[in-house]
Amino acid sequence: MREKTIEIKLKNTVKSMGGIALKLISPGFDGVPDRLVLLPHGKLAFIELKASGKRPRPLQEKRKRQLEALGFLVFCIDGAGQIGGILDEIQSS
Repeated sequence: MREKTIEIKLKNTVKSMGGIALKLISPGFDGVPDRLVLLPHGKLAFIELKASGKRPRPLQEKRKRQLEALGFLVFCIDGAGQIGGILDEIQSS
């Protein structure tokens, strides 16, 4: 499955839950996750999206570790089937 297809499904699922999935663009700070997911009741997480079977690049792994060290949740999704479980995990955090 293409990354764009997974991204659209994530965005629509988050919207159906009353949240927003902001596209992140950070000039001068490469490797940040693709989306910042904001859910009701102050729940948030960063999400890196990949085509099925693809893995994050080393710089993306570094950014993930940096954000996690700051206490943020960071996930990588490479299949639409993962979306529900990850959003449930964000909500229960």
